[in-house]
Amino acid sequence: MEPESVERLIEDELEDASATVRRARDEHDDDHLAATVISPAFEGESLVDQHQLVYDALGEHMTTDIHALELSTYTPEEDAE
Repeated sequence: MEPESVERLIEDELEDASATVRRARDEHDDDHLAATVISPAFEGESLVDQHQLVYDALGEHMTTDIHALELSTYTPEEDAE
């Protein structure tokens, strides 16, 4: 799956999300990705719950098209720091 497609899925599903997705460093498989996601939907959520929101946004792609996802999540306030 192309990083741009993953970005669109996340941004379409999460409130006011901004996603940057790239191939994970030092990986030879195309299904290993790294994503940075900023969204107000993360406010008040634990890190585990923030990551779950992203996994939910990706749905079945997490089991069929993406083998591994290195994930960093931030609220807009955290990103501004």
